[in-house]
Amino acid sequence: MAKKLQVTLVKSTIGRKQDQIATVKALGLNKIRSVVTHDDTPQIRGMVDKVKHLVVVEEI
Repeated sequence: MAKKLQVTLVKSTIGRKQDQIATVKALGLNKIRSVVTHDDTPQIRGMVDKVKHLVVVEEI
Protein backbone atom coordinates (compact mmCIF):
# COMPACT_ATOMS: atom_id res chain seq x y z
CA MET A 1 0.00 0.00 0.00
CA ALA A 2 1.31 3.43 -0.94
CA LYS A 3 2.10 5.91 1.79
CA LYS A 4 -0.09 8.97 2.23
CA LEU A 5 0.77 12.41 3.53
CA GLN A 6 -1.60 14.45 5.65
CA VAL A 7 -0.83 18.14 5.15
CA THR A 8 -2.23 20.80 7.50
CA LEU A 9 -1.91 24.55 6.94
CA VAL A 10 -0.81 26.10 10.25
CA LYS A 11 0.34 29.59 9.23
CA SER A 12 -1.25 32.26 7.07
CA THR A 13 -0.17 32.96 3.50
CA ILE A 14 -0.69 36.70 3.97
CA GLY A 15 2.48 38.58 3.02
CA ARG A 16 4.12 35.51 1.45
CA LYS A 17 5.61 35.33 -2.03
CA GLN A 18 3.14 34.68 -4.83
CA ASP A 19 4.70 31.31 -5.72
CA GLN A 20 4.30 30.11 -2.13
CA ILE A 21 0.63 31.17 -2.11
CA ALA A 22 0.10 29.32 -5.40
CA THR A 23 1.78 26.19 -4.00
CA VAL A 24 -0.48 26.20 -0.92
CA LYS A 25 -3.54 26.52 -3.17
CA ALA A 26 -2.26 23.77 -5.48
CA LEU A 27 -1.99 21.48 -2.47
CA GLY A 28 -5.69 22.13 -1.87
CA LEU A 29 -5.30 24.16 1.31
CA ASN A 30 -7.49 27.22 1.79
CA LYS A 31 -7.83 28.28 5.40
CA ILE A 32 -5.63 27.83 8.44
CA ARG A 33 -6.12 24.36 9.97
CA SER A 34 -7.46 22.95 6.69
CA VAL A 35 -6.25 19.40 6.10
CA VAL A 36 -5.69 17.44 2.87
CA THR A 37 -4.38 13.97 2.14
CA HIS A 38 -2.08 13.26 -0.81
CA ASP A 39 -0.15 10.26 -2.08
CA ASP A 40 3.53 10.37 -1.14
CA THR A 41 5.09 11.30 -4.50
CA PRO A 42 8.23 13.30 -5.30
CA GLN A 43 6.06 16.09 -6.74
CA ILE A 44 4.01 16.45 -3.55
CA ARG A 45 7.17 16.23 -1.41
CA GLY A 46 8.68 19.08 -3.45
CA MET A 47 5.58 21.23 -3.01
CA VAL A 48 5.54 20.56 0.73
CA ASP A 49 9.25 21.34 0.98
CA LYS A 50 8.67 24.72 -0.68
CA VAL A 51 6.12 25.75 1.98
CA LYS A 52 7.43 23.69 4.91
CA HIS A 53 7.40 26.78 7.15
CA LEU A 54 3.61 27.10 6.65
CA VAL A 55 2.46 23.48 6.96
CA VAL A 56 2.70 20.42 9.18
CA VAL A 57 3.07 17.04 7.47
CA GLU A 58 2.24 13.61 8.90
CA GLU A 59 2.76 10.24 7.22
CA ILE A 60 -0.30 8.04 7.49
